Amino acid sequence: MSNIDIGIATQDRLDIATGLKRLLADSYTLYLQTHNFHWNVTGPQFRELHLMFEEHYTELAVAVDDIAERIRTLGVVAPGTYKAFASLSSIEEVEDVPTASDMVKILNKSHEQVVKTCREVLKLAQEGDDESTAALVSDRMRIHEKTAWMLRAMQ
Repeated sequence: MSNIDIGIATQDRLDIATGLKRLLADSYTLYLQTHNFHWNVTGPQFRELHLMFEEHYTELAVAVDDIAERIRTLGVVAPGTYKAFASLSSIEEVEDVPTASDMVKILNKSHEQVVKTCREVLKLAQEGDDESTAALVSDRMRIHEKTAWMLRAMQ
């Protein structure tokens, strides 16, 4: 690929891409967690949670693509393996099948963690004068904050 000259210093691009890799890993891990809960939820709120989790993982599927493509736009290879995501993610994986109410609590915590990761990446983007990444991350943060609020309201 040819040299990248989009007005962002090379080191800033690399630092931002590294932050985006963490956001991608968190988002993908949350996608898997949400999809797992969609498949395995049971109980009186089954239908409501099953449909809500589907909405969430469908939105996350688009998000991971947007984040990965931004990493590539910055000239860095996007991670794409479970091993890479596991080493980069700050989302705690769940081994068993929790109760429906615990699923809601776990997803709330995971969305809040993604918000924290977004805040870290947003700072890098702002310091590097990368408005495109800042806009992407800001939009992601807003979505995860709203989702966390809705999950908290169900507890």
